[in-house]
Formats: sequence, structure tokens, C-alpha cells
Amino acid sequence: MAATATPEISRSRAPADAAGERRRWFRGQPFWLVAPALLLLLVALGLPLAIVTLRSFSEPGWGLQNYVWFFGSPVNLTVLQRTFTISAWVTLVCVVAGYPYAYAMTIVGPRVRLILILCVLVPFWVSGVVRTLAWVILLQDSGVINSMIRGVGLSPIKLIRTQTGVVIGMAQVLLPFMILPLYAVMKTIDLRLMQAARSLGASPARAFVQVYVPLSLPGLYAGAIIVFILALGFYITPALLGGPRSTMLSTLIQNQVLSLLNWGKGGAMGVVLLVATFVLLALAAPLTRQPHKTGSRR
Repeated sequence: MAATATPEISRSRAPADAAGERRRWFRGQPFWLVAPALLLLLVALGLPLAIVTLRSFSEPGWGLQNYVWFFGSPVNLTVLQRTFTISAWVTLVCVVAGYPYAYAMTIVGPRVRLILILCVLVPFWVSGVVRTLAWVILLQDSGVINSMIRGVGLSPIKLIRTQTGVVIGMAQVLLPFMILPLYAVMKTIDLRLMQAARSLGASPARAFVQVYVPLSLPGLYAGAIIVFILALGFYITPALLGGPRSTMLSTLIQNQVLSLLNWGKGGAMGVVLLVATFVLLALAAPLTRQPHKTGSRR
């Protein structure tokens, strides 16, 4: 019997050995697995970025004159400060609106959860220009929102061509980028932890704040960073919904490059914004590290 079992054992070991060899090969060749993506990033992102950076130092002549001009202009510094302020407000609005929505996605049934997920994903299938033009119709002085305000006997509110309108439009576009990271973390949190806290005497609100919120902070930090960085470079929404007092740095870059054909100054603005983004990422990177182990629901 032992003699007949030996070929069967050897045949069963062969596929396992082959699979083990494939896994060892992939583990030993990590570079070749990421090489296509790295090549695409290098060609599509790295090369244009290098050209823009080079032009910021070489046009109209070699030196730092473009950066001296940028930091020496009060208008540029005001627009830079406004860009960060608007991005911070957009991030705050997305946090306030996205956190309860993502939490609701974790406590509802499968069918309702599917509907909520579709509501988050469907905007990705609509052009950002179309969504922004829809906000132009809603926010204009004779638009739907002001018509409803007049209908209840109140004075209309100036929303179009204001910073408030820009924040509203950008928050609507960027809200999915806040909800999805939050939901990815929240769905791994065991809701029985709050029940345990309540059984120990904590009120529902205290159990939520002291148990659930800390466990969801990695998703909150990740979503906030994504929204803030995307908001820094927004162009279409501020251009269509904003006015002179809500101009962002992306609009100035567009004017310098396309209208004035001044690639040196436009490149310097872009490099300043890029460096500021990298500094923000370096400062916020420790926040995204998950301090607690989340329990998965069973």
C-alpha cells in the first residue's frame, strides 16, 4: 500500500511546488511588477513636471527672478492664502457632511447600503463641468435656491461669484473622496464595541465619541488630506462659480500660461503650490497611521 501511495503523494506535491515557485519568483521580483506603473508616471507626470520646473528657473533668463516676483507681490500672496483658506473650508464641509453619511452606510441593510454607495459613485460618471454648470443654475441670483428663499418671504442671498458659492460647488464635487476612505475604515469597526461601552455605563453619545470616533480617525485623516490636496489645484469650479474676490492660484496660473504666455511665472506658481502640497503631506503623514487595531465584525 505504501508503494502505491508514493506516486499519488508525489503528484499532489508537484502543483504545490509549482505554486510555491511562482510566489517566490514574484516576491523576488517586486520591481518588475511596479515597472509599468512607474514608467507611466514618469512619462505622463514626471517629464512635464520637470519641464515646468526647468522653465520656472530659465525663462526669461536663468535665476530666481520668477520666485522673487511671486513672493514679492502682495496679490500673489493673498491669492495663495485664499487658496489654502478655501481648501480648508471645503475640507471642513466635506468632513461634516461625509462623516454621518459614511456611518449610515455601515449600519443600514444591504439594499439601502447599495443605494447609498450608488449615490456616491454616480457623480463620478458625470463631467465636472456639467456639475459645476448645474450649480451655476442653482446659485445664481434668479436661481432655484434664491427663488425658494423669496418664496418664504426672505431676502435673496448672494451666492454666485462669491467664496461661499465656490466652497459649495467644490465640496459637492469632492465629497465622494471623503466618504469612500471613511467607509473603508468604518466598515471594519466592530459595532459591538459601543455596546460593550454602554454595558459598562457609558451613554450612547459618550460611547460613540470615545470608542467609535477614535477608531475611525485614520479614514477621516486620509479623506481630509485627499480632499484638501485636490481642492488646492481646482480650476473649473472656482472659475465658473467664483469672482475676483474668490480667485484661486490655479486661475492665476492659467492666466500666466495661456493668456500671457509667461511660462516662467506660471511654472513658478505651480512649483510653489506643489512644494506647499508636499510639505502638507509630510506634516499630515503621521496622522494617517492607524493608532488602534480595529476589530472586524463577524
